[in-house]
Amino acid sequence: MSKEIWDPGLQSERTRLAWVRTAVALSTGGLAAAGLTLRAGLPPAAVAGFALASLCGGVLLARTGVRFRRHQRALHGGVPLDAGLDALFAWLGTLSVVAGAIFFVLS
Repeated sequence: MSKEIWDPGLQSERTRLAWVRTAVALSTGGLAAAGLTLRAGLPPAAVAGFALASLCGGVLLARTGVRFRRHQRALHGGVPLDAGLDALFAWLGTLSVVAGAIFFVLS
């Protein structure tokens, strides 16, 4: 007997909201920090780090609906999930924030 992956609870909806929060934090935080670094006259590397984080957040936010529907189909079909590309964008965005913050502090 195979174990079914689908659980009738709201786990997938909570996960979707967590992805949305991550995307919004990256995009708005990146834009705000990029604006701050521009006004402070800091090096372009700091601005670029925050701008890249904002871009990654925007891509994640744009992909949220598609990812949710794909995961719902996979869960209902008993197929393992794959969030590799989205996790890469989240990781790259977070790393960009760190890089921008390092340039910001050292400048």
